[in-house]
This record gives sequence, C-alpha cells and structure tokens, in this order.
Amino acid sequence: MRKDLTQGGVYRNLVFFSLPYLLACFLQTFYGMADLFITGQFNGAAIISAVSIGSQVMHMLTVIIVGLAMGTTIVIGRAIGAKNDRALTAAVGTSIVCFAGLSLLLTAALILGVSPILTLLSTPPEAVAEARHYLLICFAGIPFITAYNVLSSIFRGMGDTKSPMIFVGIAGVINLVMDYLLIGPMQMGAVGAALATVLSQAVSVFFALAALRRFDLNIVLHRRDLHIDRSSFRTIFAIGVPIALQDGLVQTAFLFITVIANQRGVNAAAAVGIVEKIISFLFLVPSAMLSAISTIVAQNAGAGQHRRGRQTLFAAMLTAVSFGLAVSLIVQCQAVPILSLFARNDAAVITMGADYFRSYVFDCIFAAIHFCFSGYFCAYGKSLLSFVQNAVSVVAIRVPGAYLATRYFPHSLYPMGWAAPLGSLLSAILCVIFFIAFRKHWSRNIPQ
Repeated sequence: MRKDLTQGGVYRNLVFFSLPYLLACFLQTFYGMADLFITGQFNGAAIISAVSIGSQVMHMLTVIIVGLAMGTTIVIGRAIGAKNDRALTAAVGTSIVCFAGLSLLLTAALILGVSPILTLLSTPPEAVAEARHYLLICFAGIPFITAYNVLSSIFRGMGDTKSPMIFVGIAGVINLVMDYLLIGPMQMGAVGAALATVLSQAVSVFFALAALRRFDLNIVLHRRDLHIDRSSFRTIFAIGVPIALQDGLVQTAFLFITVIANQRGVNAAAAVGIVEKIISFLFLVPSAMLSAISTIVAQNAGAGQHRRGRQTLFAAMLTAVSFGLAVSLIVQCQAVPILSLFARNDAAVITMGADYFRSYVFDCIFAAIHFCFSGYFCAYGKSLLSFVQNAVSVVAIRVPGAYLATRYFPHSLYPMGWAAPLGSLLSAILCVIFFIAFRKHWSRNIPQ
C-alpha cells in the first residue's frame, strides 16, 4: 500500500523503509551466495570459478537494471509527495512499456555475445564450458530479472518495501531447495545453479504481478496508460541513466579485477570470485540506505520538506558507516573461517581469498559514505553527480590501483584488495565537496 514518508520521525521512517528492503536484497543476493556455497560443497575450483564468473556478470547486469529503475522510484516518490496522481500513473505506464522492450533487446544481444564475454574476462580454460552454460541460461532469464526489479521499484516509490521482501523471500526458499537438488544429487554443476536462479526469479515476478493487481495502491492503470509518456520518459531516464552508468562503471572495474585474477590461474579466480560475492552481500546495508534515502528524500522534496531530507541523509550515513566499521574489524580476525565456508576442500583458494578479503573489506566503510550521498543526489534529480564521483574514482584509483598492485605484488592478493576502498575514499571526498556546493548553489531556491 502507499505510504507517506513526509510524516513521522525521520529515523523511524528510515528504519521501517530500509529493513524490509535490506532483507529483500539479502534474499536476492542469497541466490548467488547459495549457488556459490552449494557449488563449493560438491565441485572443485573449475566449476566454482565458472559460477563465480557467471554470477559476477549477472550481478553487473542486475545493478544496471536496478540503476535505471531507480528513475521510476524517484519519479513516483516525487509524484506522491506532490499528491499528483496523473504523474504517478504516467510514470508507472511508461516504466512498464520501456523496460519490457529493453529486457527483450538485452536478452537477444547477450545470448549472441556469450563467447566474446567469456574471452574478454580471460576465463580459465577449465571453466569455459560451464561458464558458457551458466550465462546462456541466465541471459534467457533477463526478462524475469528486469520485471521483478521494475515492479519492486514501483512498490518502493510508493513507500512499500514489505511487498518486494515477501516476493523475493518466497523465491529465495525455492532457489535454495533447487540449488541443493540440481547441484547436489543431480550433479548438474553450473547448469543447475543457473536454472535454480532463473526459475526463482520467475516465481518472484509471478507474485509481484499478482500483488500489483490485488493490493490497494491507489493506482488507476488502464490499457491506454501503457504507453510512453514523453515527460515521464525524459525524467525517469535522466535520473536512471547516470545511475546505471555509474553502477555499470563500478562493476566494470570489478570485472577488470576478475580478469586480472583469472590470468593468475584458477585458484586466484575462485578466491576473488568468492570474496566479490561476500562483499556484494556486505554492501547490502549501504545499498539499502541509498534506496531508502532516494525514496524518502524524493517524497520530502516533492512536498517541499528539504530539511527532513538532509536529516534522513545524516541518519542513514551514521548507520551505514557504523556497520562498515564493525564488519571490517570482524573480517580481520575471521577471514579464514568465512572463506572456508565456500571452499572447504581447497587450502590455496582459502589462503589467497583471506588475504584479499582483509584489505577489500574496508571498502564497506568508505562506500557507505558515497552510497548515502548518491541516494540524496538522485532524489533531487542530480544523479549525474553520482556518476562523476564514481567515474573519477574508477579511472584514477580502482583500475590502475588493481593493475599496479598485481604488477608489483604478484604473490599476494592483499595489496590488490586496497584498490576498491581507496577508490571509495576518493568518491566520499568528492561527494562532500558536491554536497556543500549543492546546498550553497540551491539554498536561494530551496525552502529551508
């Protein structure tokens, strides 16, 4: 149901919005985690590497889709804050039509490009066949991935994060059961992992569509509304495209690191793949804060309550940074036991992964800062600022840092792990500068 986030306590709204979103994202990320965990219990480094490489590609595509769909969330949030039902209906209809077409184009293009993708990633020869099977199946499921994330963006724009949590929770249980059956007793390897993921996504879409028709969301959507409204289209993609480019650029940097690891052999590839998957899990907290800030601030911006927006930003940042500090300290002591959960039979993978994890985990602290600022900028339609700070960090530190660490420290993954947190530190500094400039420039036009 529709929820007004311009009323009530700031921290209360933040918690009640972000917790269901966090759990939903946890369950969605759990797809890939379950794939990798169960694969590691029944298979060796080659198939682990295939699943980790394939899931990284799918994660990149998913975050790009989510970034584009963020435009839908923001536009809907503003419409609700301004109590403009006409703009709300136009945004929903435009989003459905545009993303349906986009998903079909992506599916066709990616299926045709599987082999070049695997070549670009320098996939170890032992893992090529299984990685190809994994990606072909997952690419065929892109319409389900797109549909789920767009439908979820509609619910979240209305302040409802509980419904998406329920949809993905049901699908998560199905995914876990199918993972065990297909990868374990049926010994289907990467194919089984991919089938479990795609079918689970299809289930989540089914429940989201059923809920959209059944729940009282105060949307009167007729067949004639399923067309592209030019104004909504421009606004949605003016916000969504920079976010998608930003997320895509960051994921490209991650894939660059994957390429470096793949060139160092199957053990390094498996180690980096496992750590990247764990980090993506830890990043759910700052991601939840980003989504909460963008939606809550968008509604408050639409209602002209800008001070509440800034209060939401600072409350979310405090929460996310505190979490980052806690997990960074834990990983310094428990890196090996954590890695052992995913590769219990391969000492080389565990050792290399633990070194990489101990340095990489500090990214949870600095990323928390720039994620929160990104959500704030996006709520005001200034997603280009988020793209700029991420682009600078990737080009200046993340990519060259990983490359130089590999060149000068070829026997350890620990130095390479520092490239990401140092890049995020630069992003955080740039965000503070942009925030100060943003407030100074707009203070005459925004009510205080």
